[in-house]
Amino acid sequence: MDRAVLITGASRGIGAAVARRFAREGWRVGVNYRTSRGRAEALAAEIAAAGGQTALLPGDVSDPAQAAALVRAAEEQLGPLDALVCNAGVALPQQLLTDTTDEQWRQVMGVDLDGVFYTLRAAVPGFVRRQRGAIVTVSSMWGVTGGSCEVAYSAAKAGVIGLTKALAKEVGPSGIRVNCIAPGAIATRMNDNLDEEAVALLREETPLGRMGTPEEIAKAIAFLALEDSAFTTGQVLSPNGGLVI
Repeated sequence: MDRAVLITGASRGIGAAVARRFAREGWRVGVNYRTSRGRAEALAAEIAAAGGQTALLPGDVSDPAQAAALVRAAEEQLGPLDALVCNAGVALPQQLLTDTTDEQWRQVMGVDLDGVFYTLRAAVPGFVRRQRGAIVTVSSMWGVTGGSCEVAYSAAKAGVIGLTKALAKEVGPSGIRVNCIAPGAIATRMNDNLDEEAVALLREETPLGRMGTPEEIAKAIAFLALEDSAFTTGQVLSPNGGLVI
């Protein structure tokens, strides 16, 4: 399969699992990272050892110039993009709205929402020229329902859902599909700030009785990007173990 995908925030967690999944499907994979170069290099080496092809693509998606340069570098090194996964994200410790500083608010909005916009603004023209392609954004179940003491994160991730639905309508006539994944509690470093009691409570409240894995989310993202979902656009898929129904 001679296709290329760019994955933002791909050095670890869900992003790394997505990179491995696309590589196994035979795609050329753009591995974006901001600071975790060592992790990105290890992932690229792992994929190469299995016969896959990757490009290491540094860049901070919260910076519009870097996001645009990232997309250009991906197209130069991998060829025209057939898919884009907007996965880069940050989260704050659980805290009250009144304890959230201006700097924290801008950090979360900058990466989780602005970064998606900047990356899409740079990448969509290429998809439109080719009249095809699949885009998957990564939100959260808290973007669907809102999370207590997660105001900044919930607001940014809700914005991603609105952006996804609007863009799906805008570029659908050009043959481009845009969908969103809204994971529940996943065992990644982003949830390392949760103590054992909080993790146990999440498991107890989840009907399936456990947290999800990055690999399970990667499978869902691959489904939304591949031909099996060819008639699906503007949708939000939320693998959350039944925690949000």
